[in-house]
Amino acid sequence: MEQNRLDFDAVILAGGRSSRLGGVPKQGLVFEGATLLQQSLAAASGAFRTVVVGPDASALPAGVLSCREQPEFAGPAAAVAAGLAVLAQAGNESAYTLVLACDMPRISAAVEVLTEALESREFQVDGLMACGEDRRPQRLAGFYRTDKLKRAAEELASQDTLINGSMRALLASLDLQLVTVPTGSTDDVDTWDDAAALGVDAGIRDEFQDRRGSS
Repeated sequence: MEQNRLDFDAVILAGGRSSRLGGVPKQGLVFEGATLLQQSLAAASGAFRTVVVGPDASALPAGVLSCREQPEFAGPAAAVAAGLAVLAQAGNESAYTLVLACDMPRISAAVEVLTEALESREFQVDGLMACGEDRRPQRLAGFYRTDKLKRAAEELASQDTLINGSMRALLASLDLQLVTVPTGSTDDVDTWDDAAALGVDAGIRDEFQDRRGSS
C-alpha cells in the first residue's frame, strides 16, 4: 500500500434503464472527449479496486472488475450490494467504498473535494456524501465505510427489500456527513435537455436508434 494513500475501493453504477433517454445507455454518452463511464472511472482512479455494475464488461479497461445486479434493473441498492460482493471476492477489502453513478459528467471535481475531506480525518462518521449549496444530498456520490455499507445491504436483504431498494433506504442506518462540492459537479444526465445543458454529446442517440431500427 502506498504511504498516505486513501484506503478505498469504488463501485460505479452503470446499469440503469435510461428510460427518459429512450433507452440510450448513459455510460456511452460523451463529455469532453470521454464517455460518462470513462469520466467516472477517471474520478475513481485512486481506488485500489474498481467494479462497474452494468452491461458491456468487454469495454472496460484492464483490471476493472464487472458484475450485474440480479435481477437486472433491480435498483441502486441491489447494484451496490452486487458490487460489494465482487470486491469482497477479490479479497483485502478497503476501509471505504466510493459509490458513484456514471451519469455525472463533472464528477471528478466532487470526488476530489470528498477525498480531501476524508483525508482530513475531521469526520468521525460512517461516510461522506456530496451535496450542493442547497444541502441537497447526492447519495450516488459518496465515500462510505465498507463494513457499514455491507451490513446495511445485508439488513435490506434479510427484510426482502434489497431488490428495487433505494439508496435512501440503503444508507438510512449510516451516520453520514454532507460535504459541499463545486457547483455543477454532481449534475446528472436524466433527459436529453440535461445532456444539452451540460454539454454532453447526443450523437449516440441517432446511432442507438439506427441500431434498434435495423434489429
